[in-house]
Amino acid sequence: MTTAPAPPTLPAHRRPGAPVPLRAVGPPRLRALDGLRLLAALMVAAYHYGGRDGEIGDAWGSSPATQFPTASGFFAYGCLGVQIFFVISGFVICMSGWGRPLRAFFASRVSRLFPAYWAAVILVTAVFALPWVAYEAVSPTDALTNLTMLQMPLGVDRVLGVCWTLWAELRFYALFALCVVLPGANRGRVVMFCAGWTLASVVAEAANNSFLDIALMPEYAPFFIGGIGFYLIHRYGPRDTTGWAIVAVSWLLGQHYAVSRLWHPADMPDAFSYRPSLGIIAVVTLGYLLIAAVALGKLRWANWRWLTVAGALTYPFYLIHEHLGWVVVHWLHRDLGLPAAATFPLTVGLMLTLAWCLYRFVERPLTPRLKRSLMG
Repeated sequence: MTTAPAPPTLPAHRRPGAPVPLRAVGPPRLRALDGLRLLAALMVAAYHYGGRDGEIGDAWGSSPATQFPTASGFFAYGCLGVQIFFVISGFVICMSGWGRPLRAFFASRVSRLFPAYWAAVILVTAVFALPWVAYEAVSPTDALTNLTMLQMPLGVDRVLGVCWTLWAELRFYALFALCVVLPGANRGRVVMFCAGWTLASVVAEAANNSFLDIALMPEYAPFFIGGIGFYLIHRYGPRDTTGWAIVAVSWLLGQHYAVSRLWHPADMPDAFSYRPSLGIIAVVTLGYLLIAAVALGKLRWANWRWLTVAGALTYPFYLIHEHLGWVVVHWLHRDLGLPAAATFPLTVGLMLTLAWCLYRFVERPLTPRLKRSLMG
């Protein structure tokens, strides 16, 4: 007498009564998330071109606050695009690392980050070395060190001003790989990672220890963790109270760090980064709400193909826009005499065009080759 085989065991999120993951029924690519990435990059560009002082003031010939007396106050909030980037990164890294072995995760991250980065470092170094460019290039040894993406902990001069965010990304990848990808991603492990990192980052902030600050990034950890929480909601559905709890704590801590690092009292007129605290909270909250809409599938209608291209341009645009933007603003505004209102969008357009060239002629051919070589 034979025994009937037992019915197959369904994964936890597919069992009767469990919420159906939106990922299973949504579009194969979250194009709305690509659009949000480009929006965050444009926010950062607005900050670098019109919301802060420094070298960009030299390019304009005066403070951006003079060039854009009304808009500069709004452009100043663009620096918060970095925090929105970090939330998106938490979402994407959790999604891409789920069910992937460590070697494949490593290969995907290296092949995604480095080709455009190497090209951007070489390009900016070469442009700044031109005799008619007013900005000083870093030394040859510092430029070579920058190719490792490890210049920040070594105290080496940066070729790209935005590379400090890549140093934060690398540390997040390392933590996630060691704690989640290496042992194998599952719901319980991801939740414990979020809880453990949240608590450890708060302890690191209280301890005021430089090693803990470097390893645990208390200022930025809440944003990466919030993105992971949003992915849990995306994967397991809107009834995932644990995912919402992770997001809520992330938002509460994230707005605290954003305000504490960016707010200055009104009696400090020389603090160009002064922004009202309610404005900072509002921008951070809007970023969270938009990513929540993606996680819940509310932006599935924004499934236009051009958003995929927009997402592809985001990273190379982010890498090159600041330093090369100084050169272009100086050329258009001071050399050619174009008004600031025309120089600003033309500079953004030229940087997007150059970003497309990097994507088309560097990333598209090199990324798959590098990935294959790393996979062996």
